[in-house]
Amino acid sequence: MTTPITVDIPHQLGRAEARRRIEDGFAKMLQQLPGGGAGHVTESWDGDRLAFSASALGQTVRGVIDVLDNTVKMEIELPGFLGAIANGLKGRLQKAGQLLLTRK
Repeated sequence: MTTPITVDIPHQLGRAEARRRIEDGFAKMLQQLPGGGAGHVTESWDGDRLAFSASALGQTVRGVIDVLDNTVKMEIELPGFLGAIANGLKGRLQKAGQLLLTRK
């Protein structure tokens, strides 16, 4: 059983700059996921959609990040016991994403 979480992060960067920042900062965002800083990570871009998976400690987290003109939308599936921490994790991902997408 998996627990889905969705995080919408508004931005004013335009699609191209938001995607560049996601590409450059994806590793930092991934560290917000349990085991995201270690283990096996795959990522694949298809247009402005990043599909990824991160495996560690016998658990695999899968998700997609859609880069839109004014929003970045993350949809992540948390397996098993990781679903119990979904609310706290959603807040950490929201904060990490906002830091990446804040206009500098």
